[in-house]
Amino acid sequence: MDDILCMQEALTEARLALESGDIPVGAVLVRKDAIIGRGHNTRSLDNSPLGHAEINALADAAEKTSSWRFDGCCLYVTLEPCVMCAGALVQCRVDRIVFGAKDPKGGGCKSLYEIPQDPRLSHRCCVTGGVLAHECAEILRKFFEAKRKGTD
Repeated sequence: MDDILCMQEALTEARLALESGDIPVGAVLVRKDAIIGRGHNTRSLDNSPLGHAEINALADAAEKTSSWRFDGCCLYVTLEPCVMCAGALVQCRVDRIVFGAKDPKGGGCKSLYEIPQDPRLSHRCCVTGGVLAHECAEILRKFFEAKRKGTD
């Protein structure tokens, strides 16, 4: 699977978040061309601060594989991971993080911090940003525009 196809799968997850009224962010975890975990934001749905797409995709993969280690895996996510999610991705040894839209107010991979590549940590992840950036940003823009207008 290539980056575009995987990000399209993450966008499918983002649409599921949108349908439930959550911020439309989606993620998929891929190992050897197979999706082993899927997730989307569920913070509002679950009333949980941990309901981020990345955390949900990791939890789904951990349940399916009976492992917390994701060496050799790539996480695709529609929005640049926050500090919490970037830390989780480092802790579970994800090899690569690919995100769509940058998050200038909360990005933990490139925009504000570079947690996955911090040499002080025991593991580092490769990071690629900007894959289907326009599509990923557009779903978020429309969501927040509707929120501001009160048409959610």
